[in-house]
Amino acid sequence: MSVLVGKKAPLFKADAVINGSEIVENFSLEQYLGKKYVVFFFYPADFTFVCPTEILAFQERIEEFEERDVALVGCSVDSAFSHWKWLQTQQKEGGIKGVKYPLVADQSKTISENYGVLAGHYDLNDEGESLFHGIPQSYRGLFLIDKEGVVRHQLVNDMPLGRSVDETIRMIDALQYFEANGEVCPANWKKGDKALKPTQEGISEYLSR
Repeated sequence: MSVLVGKKAPLFKADAVINGSEIVENFSLEQYLGKKYVVFFFYPADFTFVCPTEILAFQERIEEFEERDVALVGCSVDSAFSHWKWLQTQQKEGGIKGVKYPLVADQSKTISENYGVLAGHYDLNDEGESLFHGIPQSYRGLFLIDKEGVVRHQLVNDMPLGRSVDETIRMIDALQYFEANGEVCPANWKKGDKALKPTQEGISEYLSR
């Protein structure tokens, strides 16, 4: 498992479904450089159980991400055609119809591998054949990428453990507050709370509130 915080987010070009219905080729996060923050998250597979709860929860809060100048992008090892079919399926039937942000197809598993969230690895047997060991899906990885393309926050959950949209938004707010004010965000900080100056005097002032 690699730690990407402080490093440039790995770039890629892949098929994706955008606007809930349009399959595009060569989708890339490069389009957001210098323009938007990105929350890029991985989920194990289409047509599963925890995954739609997360995907739909992010869609329900899409306006809050847009207000913060953040693009949401999801990704799994399924094909673009599988994404498309799931996006056309009604929610009451286990689908995610209504989701508008992009879903990237990582059939080669190279995107998941480059982000360090692939739940397994390839190896060669004695005959020189390539074999996959583990589960050929992605863990629930989430990466907050700034406008310069640098990863500023990452979270990786095991497959049974769904993520918190509230915590994702809190981390965006913390990053943007720091960028705007130069003050750092202490434990459990949320938008509107007092932050602190990164000095001993600032810490003392914060602790003596």
